Amino acid sequence: MELQNKKEKQNPFVFISLVLLFSATFGESVKAFVTKIVRDLFVKDYNQMFVKKEELSLDSVKQYKVQCPDELSKVMVIKDKILELGQKVGQTIIFVRTRNSASMLHTSLVDYGYEVTTIQGALKQEDRDKIIKEFKEGLTQVLISTDLLARGFDQSQVNLVVNYDLPVRHESPSEPDHEVYLHRIGRAGRFGRKGNMFPLFYASSVLCLSLSVYLSFCITYILFI
Repeated sequence: MELQNKKEKQNPFVFISLVLLFSATFGESVKAFVTKIVRDLFVKDYNQMFVKKEELSLDSVKQYKVQCPDELSKVMVIKDKILELGQKVGQTIIFVRTRNSASMLHTSLVDYGYEVTTIQGALKQEDRDKIIKEFKEGLTQVLISTDLLARGFDQSQVNLVVNYDLPVRHESPSEPDHEVYLHRIGRAGRFGRKGNMFPLFYASSVLCLSLSVYLSFCITYILFI
């Protein structure tokens, strides 16, 4: 967060401008860029407040990691267990890593009789706007999304988030993307409400362990049978 408070001395009237920059995550490159811009514009008259990564958590969102042996098991867990819970607590967002995963999951759930909508970057803007509008108005309850909606999407009725695929860094697919994961969590439990997050993972995956260690999260392990 950058906070600046500047007075225009040339003006007989005291003019105060207030600039606030907020983000749940602030990467080092972004931090350096913002600091440079603020220094260039406002010299020394600014303040910075950063929360340590160890303190980045959402107490209002409970996380339950679910071990799945394969892709089909992921679909079945969502169909048989998670969506049933979602119907009781509010709306659900299911995050996937790729457009192909979004299409596959959408088709699978529709074939099983569920009404779901899917949003991803390849859609036309008017189509994306329509899907978002219907979801915000409560006309649809389950939304499958790529990371298009991982940041900045606020919907108070979303109380359940599913990580069908754990997010990874584009430049290093074997490593989890901690910032994206944190932003995904933040889609649930908005405006003081409670929320739940279900990351689905394979037994051999180290991504979930890496995420929990890096972000100091306590994630409850469950196994649906």
